[in-house]
Amino acid sequence: MVGGGGPSPDVSSPRGGPGDPRVPRPGGDPRSRILGGRDRSARNVWIAVASTVIFFGVAAIVIVRSPGWPELKASFFDPAEFRYSLPKILSKFVRNVAIFCIAEVFVLLLALLLAVMRSLVGPVFTPLRILSAAYTDVFRGMPTILVIFLLGYGMPSLNLQGIPDSEFFWAIVALVLVYSAYVAEVYRAGIQAVHPSQVAAARSLGLSRWQSMRHVVLPQAVRSVIPPLLNDFIGLQKDSALVAFLGIIEAFQQATIIQQSDFNFTPFVALALVYIVITIPQARAVDRLIARDQRRRQAAAM
Repeated sequence: MVGGGGPSPDVSSPRGGPGDPRVPRPGGDPRSRILGGRDRSARNVWIAVASTVIFFGVAAIVIVRSPGWPELKASFFDPAEFRYSLPKILSKFVRNVAIFCIAEVFVLLLALLLAVMRSLVGPVFTPLRILSAAYTDVFRGMPTILVIFLLGYGMPSLNLQGIPDSEFFWAIVALVLVYSAYVAEVYRAGIQAVHPSQVAAARSLGLSRWQSMRHVVLPQAVRSVIPPLLNDFIGLQKDSALVAFLGIIEAFQQATIIQQSDFNFTPFVALALVYIVITIPQARAVDRLIARDQRRRQAAAM
């Protein structure tokens, strides 16, 4: 051996190499990290559950032990009154569903028209843009109940020939006018979110401006604004109760009639539970759509 040095180390020996079980791996055992992560996740879940139970338990104890709880319970949480009023409220809630379904169709169409008018380019379309902007500013600035009062009581008093004088009709018209202003802005945000290169590519293929809007811009815009549209329709469904101020006997009006006859507020609690049961699944569906859209955007960005 040259140089009289000691024996050279055996490079084929696993001792000291990365496969040597006696040598600790950098970062520890992956299985230990996974198990440790699971333990922490389980501990966090139990902490969250315990803190939630303690919070609501303490709140319930404070409410139940308050001096006015017996009177509140008798006025708002009477089981017999609840069983009596719930079927009657549900029978009238069908009218709320009808108002919502009819108004939703016209809101979608009118709002899309307003958004397209607001998005038109060129000086020749300036009057349409002004008209659309004025419409959205006026009806977004007015309270919904005020629009319902103005149309529900004002239009029938004109006695115009060929114009319906039904409060039901004008209540739907008022909801359509108000919510079209909000939904039009949602549509417009979706239209503006489409990259201009999409329109340029469509025009380079020979499509007209209207064909580009119809076949390229609007499909992408509508698909991207579905979650906020569903949020607006949840609000529309709840605001259908405002038509009760015109004397239309729907769910809220029916609850009011029962409350005034029995001097008990439990029918309003029953109506609130009906709306909660209807709207919470819709809200969770919106959350899932938003989460799916975010995952899709993140995947596209990678």
